Amino acid sequence: MSRKYIDCREFPSEMNCSVAMCADTDSELLDAAVQHAVAVHQHQDTPELREQLKQLFKEGTPPIDYQPNRQT
Repeated sequence: MSRKYIDCREFPSEMNCSVAMCADTDSELLDAAVQHAVAVHQHQDTPELREQLKQLFKEGTPPIDYQPNRQT
């Protein structure tokens, strides 16, 4: 079983959120991501939000030193 992660640093926001989370199961990661999205980003816990978040999961663990892709 491989870990999966989701990383707020990859998505621009007004608060420049730096939270990244990972888990061994999709359901555990989804629950944590939904809780974060609702509590911090004021999203509504809907089936659509849950589906969108699942699409953003990546294999592995989040990088320690995240460097966003910058357009020059």
